[in-house]
Amino acid sequence: MNVSLVIPAYNESAIIQDTIRAASDKLAELAEEYEVLIVDDGSTDGMDRLVWEWGDPHVRLERYTPNHGKGRAVRTGMLAAQGDIILCTDADLAYGVEVFSLILERFQEGDADLVIGSRRMEGEGYQNYPPLRILMSKCFGLLSRVVSGLSYDTQCGIKGYRRQAARDIFSRCTADGFSFDFEVLMRSDRMGLKVEQIPVSVINFRASKVNVVKDSARMFRDVFRIRRTVGKERA
Repeated sequence: MNVSLVIPAYNESAIIQDTIRAASDKLAELAEEYEVLIVDDGSTDGMDRLVWEWGDPHVRLERYTPNHGKGRAVRTGMLAAQGDIILCTDADLAYGVEVFSLILERFQEGDADLVIGSRRMEGEGYQNYPPLRILMSKCFGLLSRVVSGLSYDTQCGIKGYRRQAARDIFSRCTADGFSFDFEVLMRSDRMGLKVEQIPVSVINFRASKVNVVKDSARMFRDVFRIRRTVGKERA
């Protein structure tokens, strides 16, 4: 199996090499061929230099400036990734690396186009979240379900795609911000792709870069824009 791991990152120089090491070690156990694709979303802290200095042919860097947002970074990585299966997770490896094997097993055992994490499937999914983050996540999740009719944990940061599904989805996506996950799953449903969920829990937690007021308002606004846009398009 040929696997790509896309990691969107912005000003993560403090952790990026530890992230590369942990992700690479795990993928080397799981895949015949693999790549770790770091997408630098306009960082200003020298993170790109640290990635270049890693010196591993399995590690690639995509970089652009200025900063545009997580959605742009993930879209860039998804369209550049070369693996048959493309995983995507955050730079802090919030859900750990053991989850990679669970996702790959699900692809091997079935015909899913996407395998996505859900923090709602088991009681410990939010165990390490502070109360405000839990409230934000659940409020946005409720809005997403009402607006889209889909039951997914849209904002969970670990997902896997078959390469063709990733190409089909992200070649149509436009959201640059945190609401990109909602657009991905709206488009997946519109295109009739098969989505399967696996239960996940936060293992590594750190302070969020999300601005509670500014980013929440933008995400709520984007949800309705995305629904209108996707609803007008042909599958």
